Amino acid sequence: MSTIAETSFKFPGQKGVYHGKVRDVYDLGDKLVMVATDRISAFDHILHNAIPYKGQVLNQTANYFLEATRDIVPNWLVASPDPNVAAGLRCTPIKIEMVIRGYLAGHAWREYSAGKRVLCGEPMPDGMKESQKFPQPIITPATKADEGHDEDISKAEILAQFILPQAKYEQLEGYTRKLFDRGTKMAAEQGLILVDTKYEFGIHDGTIYLIDEIHTPDSSRYYYAEGYEERLAAGDKQKQLSKEFVREWLMEHGFQGKEGQILPEMPAHFVQEVSERYITLYEAITGQAFVKSEAEDPLKRIEENVVNYLKTCA
Repeated sequence: MSTIAETSFKFPGQKGVYHGKVRDVYDLGDKLVMVATDRISAFDHILHNAIPYKGQVLNQTANYFLEATRDIVPNWLVASPDPNVAAGLRCTPIKIEMVIRGYLAGHAWREYSAGKRVLCGEPMPDGMKESQKFPQPIITPATKADEGHDEDISKAEILAQFILPQAKYEQLEGYTRKLFDRGTKMAAEQGLILVDTKYEFGIHDGTIYLIDEIHTPDSSRYYYAEGYEERLAAGDKQKQLSKEFVREWLMEHGFQGKEGQILPEMPAHFVQEVSERYITLYEAITGQAFVKSEAEDPLKRIEENVVNYLKTCA
């Protein structure tokens, strides 16, 4: 399988392209074509190795959940002309990521174990264990950086800096809680726990739309429900489906994205393990079999599929 590490398409009517950490977004005026590459990022760095089928997993997982949540909030997705491609409305992004956490894990746990008991203005009770459920989910927003690190920010700071008016921010909060509740219920049906996730929103014709991806392994953390309580009581690590194991591998190899640290290259066997874990997650959270796209030249396939799609829009 040829991985998709980068793209440089010239689609009809193309006005520009933005190369993100994982997705390449092609601006076609009133619409966007978003190509999910096989790049993988951690600690705000793009890793050296591309992961087979990762882009397809991400795209198809995001599309599955976008379709399943249209009754909560309108979203940008119009079509998926290729296994690695989503096409939809061009929205003006709101430069805030709405992060919501149901359990003490990942970044929140690292902050907690360093002694912090307030994250983005949200209190975290004393005496909690790693992976323990919060009394109720907490929203811990982050600034959406074009380059470099996203930074934690509180609701009070968002309002004080006039990033968003209070009514709009509270609308995002409402959508975030409803989406997380839906994602939690859908995960539970598959024997999983949705631990934490993030949502991004944009504006189109004055209306708030859900944009980008949702409930994917890049934006979310999942635990297996079976054995969760036993592992928590024993102080053992939770069995999880997320990108956290990649971060843990990097930390074991001396990298956390800090200045002066050298980004390690993943060995072939670990790249294969990452690929298999992404596929496992897709099947676990959707309950559907993953069908690998076996195109010999995936870039040619993507170009042909997108061009044909655009012809139907003309």
